[in-house]
Amino acid sequence: MPYVNNPHEIPEIVEEAGNSASIIAYTLVSPELRAVLVKEAQKHGITTVDIMTPMIDALEGLMQRRPRLEPGLVRKVDEEYFRKVEAIEFAVKYDDGKDPRGIARADLVVIGVSRTSKTPLCMYLAHKRIRAANVPLVPEVAPPEEVFQLPPHKLIGLVIKPQHLNEIRRERLKTLGLTANADYASMERIMKELEYAEGIMKKAGCSIIDVTSKAVEETASRVLEIYYRGERIGK
Repeated sequence: MPYVNNPHEIPEIVEEAGNSASIIAYTLVSPELRAVLVKEAQKHGITTVDIMTPMIDALEGLMQRRPRLEPGLVRKVDEEYFRKVEAIEFAVKYDDGKDPRGIARADLVVIGVSRTSKTPLCMYLAHKRIRAANVPLVPEVAPPEEVFQLPPHKLIGLVIKPQHLNEIRRERLKTLGLTANADYASMERIMKELEYAEGIMKKAGCSIIDVTSKAVEETASRVLEIYYRGERIGK
């Protein structure tokens, strides 16, 4: 669990570890974070191993210098690189609506029906250091309420022409070794999904981008334009 620098993140991490037999080995340099982690781990009966402190204490004794105890000093060597890595890990963790908690933590959230390039777009944005999550829109499953609480510039809806989506889905089924005339690729199903998605996007008041025949780079450029313009207005 990299980049833990807020004590409020720790209870959730410890709770997740408590779901199975675990040992928490940590390299937290902040005394405050260490204290919170140990306290939370004790609540769940989890053994903790402090890897960093003995090394810091040994160096302090040898060099006769007080440690700065400031998290992230190594990352500052190339902050841009590590921000990119963090954004990529975020995109993977919160891909395809895996965890609704990512919606509130994301810089930007992408919604749309299946095969509208939500995941490739989020990964591309991650390389621009934007923490993006995506949520699939399916008529049978209501989207998380958090989606409707986002500012308009932080929520992007992707739409696509029905015929184009039909072709994409048929090819997808073929690669999976399934029949191309399955319900997933039927025009009736596609129209139903697109109509449902349009209703959700209008309700959320988000910006909508038609990705038909667009490269991911083109879509991302438009997304970033919307996002940064909204951030400037918000400030």
